[in-house]
Amino acid sequence: MATKRLMVAIAGGSGAIYGIRALEAVRRIRSVETHVVVTRAGAKALAAETGHTAKKLTRLADAVQDASERGPAPADALGLLVAPCSVESLRAIADEDNTDLVARAAETCLTQRRRVVLLLPEVRLEPAAIQLMAKATRLGAVIMPPVPAFYHRPASLDDIVDQTVGRALDLFDIEAGLVRRWTEDDRPRS
Repeated sequence: MATKRLMVAIAGGSGAIYGIRALEAVRRIRSVETHVVVTRAGAKALAAETGHTAKKLTRLADAVQDASERGPAPADALGLLVAPCSVESLRAIADEDNTDLVARAAETCLTQRRRVVLLLPEVRLEPAAIQLMAKATRLGAVIMPPVPAFYHRPASLDDIVDQTVGRALDLFDIEAGLVRRWTEDDRPRS
């Protein structure tokens, strides 16, 4: 079976657990290889929110890449999941400002019509942020705010994180077993 490569970027903003959980979930799938990129802001969020360091992610990912690398972005990726995606990373992606590996990877994926999913947490919906989201969407990116779903009746924070990460991975056609699918049995009885 051919191996697919998914790039996961942790790029600042609150929600580093989404990137970690995506790496943990995909790790169990032998046909998908993961490469992780952590920006400087992402490293700060990672440490503050989870106690992890970028170096600790080597046990979760097949490869860890430096966000400041100047070389070309991998051209054979299935896509790029930026979880979480800071407004600064959103700006770099939307403006095609390839100053770091996250923005270069996004441009490469978008040019090749591969999926780019941006989990934008805690974004104040100011006109500038909305314009950047619209611009990134016009380039082909998918904006996915990590808004919790409650139809599956989550019992814990882990349930909420898993549902969000599972839905994000669905966008890459990766079934990680994290999503509780809506069924007819879930319909309220009258």
